[in-house]
This record gives sequence, C-alpha cells and structure tokens, in this order.
Amino acid sequence: MISSRTRNATASAAAVLTFALVAGGCGSDDGGAEAAVTTPSAPVATGTGPYPTPSVTGADTAEPTPPASTGTPRGGRVRPKDVDLTDADAVSEGAITALWTFDTTVDHGPHDAELRTAEAGWLTDAYADRLRARPPRPVSGAQWQEWADHDARTTVAADKTEDAARPPDGDTEAWRQWTVTATPSGSKGWAGEPVVVAVYAQLTRTAPGKPWRVADVTVR
Repeated sequence: MISSRTRNATASAAAVLTFALVAGGCGSDDGGAEAAVTTPSAPVATGTGPYPTPSVTGADTAEPTPPASTGTPRGGRVRPKDVDLTDADAVSEGAITALWTFDTTVDHGPHDAELRTAEAGWLTDAYADRLRARPPRPVSGAQWQEWADHDARTTVAADKTEDAARPPDGDTEAWRQWTVTATPSGSKGWAGEPVVVAVYAQLTRTAPGKPWRVADVTVR
C-alpha cells in the first residue's frame, strides 16, 4: 500500500526528479537588517556559463499542494549561523546543500526542502517568497516514490566547479557554480543511485561587508 506521503510526492531538486528552482527576482535579507538590492547588474560574460541570464521561467500548473513538512531531516542541517555570511562560497554552498537535503520520513516532497531553506534565512526575501508561494511542480515523482519506499534521505556533497564565464564579484552581487551530488540511502542498507546536477547561484547583498543571500538558483 502506498502511503499518502508517497502519493503526494513530487519532483526532486535534481536530475531525474527534474527540480528547477523558480527563476527571476532578487532581494536580500541579512537577518533583519537592510532592504533588498532589487536590480543588481551582472557584468557581460564571455564563457559558457549562464551567469548573466540565470532564470528559467515557466508557468506553474495548479495541483493539490501537500502540507508542508514540519520535521527536521535526519542528520540535521547547516544553518546560516554556522557559516561566515560575508563569504559568498560558504553562503551559496550552505543554501544549495539545504535545497538538496531531503528526508522522505518527514518530507511529503522536495518542495519541503525549499521551504526549509527559505525559513532558515539562506535566501533573499524575494526569492524565499517565490518558493513559499508556488506549489510543487506536477511530475510523475517515480524516483521520489522509490526513495520513500525505502525511507531514504539524501547526503549532499557540493564541489565548486566554475568556468571562465563567471563575472568577477561586485560590491553587491556574486555568482557561484557548484556540482551537487545528492546520494540517497535508506532503511535496511538500501542505497540509491546518486543524482548529480550543475547548479548556478546568484547572490546579492546590500553593501560591501554585509551578509550575502542567495537571490536565484538555476539547475543545468
């Protein structure tokens, strides 16, 4: 018998689960400090990365939305207070690790990881609001169902893999590229196939020396 958690599961934030973070918009929240930087300008890039145009737009399709998870993933989670928020590497790595940390024993679907990341404070206000507002994308969820059948959770590894297209860091904007590997493991020694994706993160802050926040994420 398939549980309601399994029936309600949707696409994962990676590869076969085809989880693409909502595109567009940026803002900043330094934990209760300054207002958002709303229009950062990206330098012209000459390489292969999608840095000047990170957004992948698309209309959301209305679907019944499962209730948000209130649980904490097994193994815990990194929080903004655990890293140097003036370090764009640390902030972008922390945010994408949170976005790909799933635990099918507490999550109804990958959207719960988005909500956890938004609530933790890794994201700008505008980006967090977009993730909170949109429903999970309607896809088959076959891989998530397999994970849920084994009570699986993911272990996330992020490797910095930037290319020549990355613009230099500005006073209020930075870009980072990571290769994210999410490895599922479950009960009774079950191990699933790792999922690997390239992730581009746009970060903004209100002024030099202020905390960075992730303003957008694109999955390639």
